[in-house]
Amino acid sequence: MPTLKAVRGTRDLLPPETALWNRIEAAARAVFARYNFGEIRTPIFEDTSLFARSVGEDTDIVSKEMYTWEDRARAQSERAQSLTLRPENTAGVVRAYIEHKLGETGQLHKLYYIGPQFRRERPQKGRYRQFWQIGAEVIGPPSAGSESPLRDAEVLEMLATLLDELGITGWTLELNSVGSAADRARYNEVLRAALVNVAPKMCADCQRRAVTNPLRVLDCKVPEDQPIIDSLPKITDSLDEDSKKHFAAVTAALDAAGVPYALNSRLVRGLDYYTRTTFEFTHGGLGAQNALLGGGRYDGLSEAIGGPKAPGIGFAMGLDRLVLTLQASEADQNPDPRPAMDAYIAPLGENLNPAALKLARELRRAGLSIELGDGSFRLKKSFETADRVARRIVILGEDELQSGILTVKDFATGIQTKVPRAELAAFLTP
Repeated sequence: MPTLKAVRGTRDLLPPETALWNRIEAAARAVFARYNFGEIRTPIFEDTSLFARSVGEDTDIVSKEMYTWEDRARAQSERAQSLTLRPENTAGVVRAYIEHKLGETGQLHKLYYIGPQFRRERPQKGRYRQFWQIGAEVIGPPSAGSESPLRDAEVLEMLATLLDELGITGWTLELNSVGSAADRARYNEVLRAALVNVAPKMCADCQRRAVTNPLRVLDCKVPEDQPIIDSLPKITDSLDEDSKKHFAAVTAALDAAGVPYALNSRLVRGLDYYTRTTFEFTHGGLGAQNALLGGGRYDGLSEAIGGPKAPGIGFAMGLDRLVLTLQASEADQNPDPRPAMDAYIAPLGENLNPAALKLARELRRAGLSIELGDGSFRLKKSFETADRVARRIVILGEDELQSGILTVKDFATGIQTKVPRAELAAFLTP
């Protein structure tokens, strides 16, 4: 019988790597709380039409990458429903905003999520078929200020703060405006005309996109196509005065806050629902696929899926790539490899196992991280195991149990100390 393995494009996350994932998620939650964001948890699958209507039927995500199936009807009177594992989470958040009538509160809603997404694309470094994202959305009725360029700038400033607090240096914020829906329609026609003569020289995907969705040509990563793309008209030349004014207000707020950015007129993002501000944070340590996170404004998305007018802006951050960046950065800094457990309790004999568990319970309830050994181990094995997982070892023999004086050895200093049991928790506290 063949050995079963994780499906291609997925993988298991194991300790100690999961500790880094938890640290990133905890940092994100802490930063989001300071900016008044609350957590939302949506289902991992939705009605397929949600993504077709929001993301765009001509995008690669909808046309090539979604995991979709027909859900069997449970009764003859029911019709089978097409369901899809979520390839992104903004559409689901906006669907929840509409379904739960959040717009009727008249308030601005700041929502964040952490969870897996699914796309059937070619696996590569930092890119998987099941991948994790941290994302956030700011959405609400126009009367709550949801259209304000200040909301765009605040989200970007928050992301700069998060990356800085995670210790990620050398990031670049790339910024662009794709204008209103009318601006995009106008630019699409300009682009379609410009592609007529050059598209036959481009890759097969670009030839198809030149007809179905010209804007997606700008997403092409084929090296041979880049000179052609660079020569195409820029979307900034098709913006109306309102879109230009909005974008100028975003950059002015970022300048005032001291958040650096670089303008990139080719940045249109890969989803059809984006309007006005679009952005990516990139990092050179990720190679060709250098985007850490990206997002933008989506002022017409709620109406596109049957909801009220609810302008919004959001982003999604790929945890897989963020972890790779942090791992490379921390390896360069040569962090202290000593494990985080406060102590390892080594009972000297199986008859002392119950007493060791009691002691471990006392110390854990005092807030300490404790690994529990086993009395069947020889003392040498206990020391070797303790040195791998903890900063100190606490020896619990018959003498220690009777006297209430425990022997503690610190592996970093080599110093061995006799500590009264009543003072042990305070002694072990970092």
